[in-house]
Amino acid sequence: MDYIVAGIAGVAGIAVGLLIDRMIKGSAYKSRDEIVQQAERDAENLRRDRELELKEEILKRREELEQKLDESRNALRDREREIDQKEVRLKEQQSDFRKKEQMLQTTQQKLTERTRAIDARQKELNRVLKEEQELLHRISELDRDAAKNLLLKRIENELSDEVGALILKHESNVKTECDRLSREIIGMAVQRYASAHTSEIAVSTVDIPSDEMKGRIIGREGRNIRAFEKETGVDVIVDDTPGVVIISAFDSVRREIGKLSLIKLIQDGRIHPTRIEEIVAETQKEMEEHIRRLGLEACEEVGIRGLHEKIVNLMGRLHFRVSYSQNVRQHSIEVAHLTGLLAEQLGLDGNIARRCGFLHDIGKAADHEMEGGHPAVGAELLKRYGESEEVIHAAAGHHDDIRPDHIYTVLVAAADAISAARPGARRETLEKYVRRLEELETLACGFPGVEQAFAVQAGREIRIIVDSNRVNDRQARKMTRDIASAIEETLTYPGEIKVTVLRETRAVEYAK
Repeated sequence: MDYIVAGIAGVAGIAVGLLIDRMIKGSAYKSRDEIVQQAERDAENLRRDRELELKEEILKRREELEQKLDESRNALRDREREIDQKEVRLKEQQSDFRKKEQMLQTTQQKLTERTRAIDARQKELNRVLKEEQELLHRISELDRDAAKNLLLKRIENELSDEVGALILKHESNVKTECDRLSREIIGMAVQRYASAHTSEIAVSTVDIPSDEMKGRIIGREGRNIRAFEKETGVDVIVDDTPGVVIISAFDSVRREIGKLSLIKLIQDGRIHPTRIEEIVAETQKEMEEHIRRLGLEACEEVGIRGLHEKIVNLMGRLHFRVSYSQNVRQHSIEVAHLTGLLAEQLGLDGNIARRCGFLHDIGKAADHEMEGGHPAVGAELLKRYGESEEVIHAAAGHHDDIRPDHIYTVLVAAADAISAARPGARRETLEKYVRRLEELETLACGFPGVEQAFAVQAGREIRIIVDSNRVNDRQARKMTRDIASAIEETLTYPGEIKVTVLRETRAVEYAK
């Protein structure tokens, strides 16, 4: 049964398959024509689309070519315009060159004509001068030299007025410029180096708590004061001045030792000969150390190394030595700096220059112990302690005692003069002050037309009265300049001197 059912099912399946296959074949024949027609339509559409794309591409390429062609045409037109402009400029330049060439030729021709005219006038002038000279010789019967001197004198008289006018014209500008330069120089000098000086005196004062202390200082029958003066080598003045005891000594170091010793005795209260000896001995040791420290400080300030210990001590002693109220140690430091600056400006060795300037006055520390002036004493000391020839020569010759054979000696002398001569550094002696005033007045009176001359303002100004009939205003101005130049050349003075020329004309008449 099962086999039959399976067979029937198989036959039925085959029949169904055949039926389906026939149906499929029928539909395939039917859709083939449609597919062919659709393919033809699609091919036509593709052909049309391709033709459109080709046309668009051709149009696009044509536009690009036309754009490039337009750009090339524009560039060519710009190039043509530039070439045209250059041609125009070249034509203008050629025209300018031709004009300049013509102007140059015209100028050269005029210059040639003027040169010829000048030569002709020069020849004529020489001829006229020669004729005038011959005529002058015949009239005056003078020889050539005498006539020449007469002519030069006349020209000098004529030019004096013109010189005075020029001086009046330019004096204001020159004064302004000089003021500016002087301020600049002074400011530079103050910036480069500036030092302070204090005046020293030959006596020292010691304050005491009461007048009763004076009796203790004197002691019984004066034994304390005698012992003190013997140990210190100073003079003690006990007078009626309240609260003060005066110590006097020529040697500043001894005076300082005496002052410090007396102060210690007053503070200690035990004043007797034995205590005086102890205090003075102690103070002397302290003073020696203090002097050595002062010498080392001076060497450090100047920047000098390798000095002998004895020279260092002598430089410290200069702190207690004054010259015309100027501290010699401070003066030596200042001269050292100035000499170094001058040497460096001239391209020399600044260290050697500072050493020469620093030790130039060392003889003043021992001139009371050795025979001779301080230049010779200083040179002997420096030679003894192994200093160089330049340093020894600078110490010996900075006051022109010997012929200066080294440039450093000249620089030391110049720096020494600068340090000593600037206002406020030293006090002049009365004799030197009076002699300088007399020399100033005598020099002014030597000029023609001067009636009187007066040195005023402590020699810082000279007033000159001239004859108004012999000297006019312009000549007075020229005389002022000439007198100032003569003072600068012949006299030595600190600071500056003002020259004033006074000219007065009076007209007097009496009513009767």
